[in-house]
Amino acid sequence: MQPLSDRTAGFTDSVIRRMTRISNQYGAVNLSQGFPDFDPPKAILDRLAEVAHEDYHQYAITWGAQNFREALAAKQTRYMGRTIDPNSEIVVTCGSTEAMMTAMMTVTNPGDKVVIFSPFYENYGADTILTGAEPIYVPLTPPEFTFDPEVLENAFRQHPKALILCNPSNPCGKVFTRDELELIAGLAKKYDVYVITDEVYEHIVYAPHTHTYFAALPDMWERTISCSSLSKTYSVTGWRLGYVIAPAPIIERAKKVHDFLTVGAAAPLQEAIIPGLRFGQDYYDDLLAKYTHKRDLFCKGLDALGLVHNVPQGAYYVLMDISEFGYDSDLKFCEELAAKVGVGAVPGSSFFREPVNHLIRFHFAKKDETLNDALNRLEALRSKIPAKAAR
Repeated sequence: MQPLSDRTAGFTDSVIRRMTRISNQYGAVNLSQGFPDFDPPKAILDRLAEVAHEDYHQYAITWGAQNFREALAAKQTRYMGRTIDPNSEIVVTCGSTEAMMTAMMTVTNPGDKVVIFSPFYENYGADTILTGAEPIYVPLTPPEFTFDPEVLENAFRQHPKALILCNPSNPCGKVFTRDELELIAGLAKKYDVYVITDEVYEHIVYAPHTHTYFAALPDMWERTISCSSLSKTYSVTGWRLGYVIAPAPIIERAKKVHDFLTVGAAAPLQEAIIPGLRFGQDYYDDLLAKYTHKRDLFCKGLDALGLVHNVPQGAYYVLMDISEFGYDSDLKFCEELAAKVGVGAVPGSSFFREPVNHLIRFHFAKKDETLNDALNRLEALRSKIPAKAAR
């Protein structure tokens, strides 16, 4: 037999999804994979029930159903501050995961370099490998996860084709400031680099921080490929509805890439989500208030237990420092956390290019009772996993 692909020989499974399986195995409270345990908005569920008995069970237009694209364009026009053409500037994808891959395949050639901030969502590294690109990692320095402008420009001096910008950031919850974004924009223009954004947490940004769409910065529309999804905003992670917004010439190519990757996103779900896209500002205010409460509840609970963690500026993740426990492997720690304490987390090493083994990631997109259950279990952490118990 001939050997399998060299390109994928080094792949592991997703550590995030693996930790969900491990959490399920031990009956742990799953704070690893970032999905809610509460329902989507009622208006969306009601429309989903209606759609089951309507004529939306065959293929939609490959790059997105017309009424879905129109509703999405109207919503993003309101928030991005420029008129989005639903016919020439949007491709609807199977989640933001496909949106990112579509963007990468649209702009990069094998051998091109791509700048990625570290820590990063684990798919970005895989995306570069699958497209034949070469990643250049730029560290974000805790606790505020800032970057060194000179280190970033050194990355640009290597003539990358694109930069991936996750804002707000998964896993560290960083929200890039306007000044930071303008610095990145200046380098992108100076070195003629595309910017591929991942903005799935665009509506979960905690005061006093604010979200700035990179495409809305001066002179950046033409070189920005904005990727996002509806999963987090409407609590429908299983629906796999994402999208790419970009200038018409880029979208024209992205449509073809998307067509041959997945053909199209699920037609019934595109129709069912439309009421959500038409929600007013009150919905997004309530969403932020809900997650601000959950962040505060969980972080204060960790504080009460004397557990060291960051405070996210956006998204719904917390990084906790496990240095006191003396583990060389954060993966081993997370496995024992699920088995012995009953709480699921993700090892931080899956997000960092640097040799980081002292951080784990929790998420708090859960009902209050679920978070309180997790905190109650964590009270026994030090007795069930004593410090320096394993190396």
